[in-house]
Amino acid sequence: MLLIGAVVLALIFLSWPGNFVVIVGAALGEVAEAVVGIRYTRRRRASVGVETLVGASASVISPLAPDGQVKVNGEIWEAHSEREAQAGQSVRITAVNGLTLEVEPRTGGDREQRDGLN
Repeated sequence: MLLIGAVVLALIFLSWPGNFVVIVGAALGEVAEAVVGIRYTRRRRASVGVETLVGASASVISPLAPDGQVKVNGEIWEAHSEREAQAGQSVRITAVNGLTLEVEPRTGGDREQRDGLN
């Protein structure tokens, strides 16, 4: 977009040596932007699948004694916990077995992760 604008404005308002410099500068800016964008997108890894839930936080919506439901990333999941957890309590997801999450209650010393709570 920068290149198109520079070409139009340079051809209308600038004389021969000036319009060439502006057009070449705009073209170099476009190339630099593309290179930076490509490098940035290749650096990031895609995170997909239920395995990405392991380690995330969830909020208990029905008591876990030992089975119940939790809400993570706005979705309701069946959950199983060896230790009892009450509704509203924060839990950490430790594993995924089919469509059931294995969770454990967070203790006061654990660092809260906001990414899973909704």
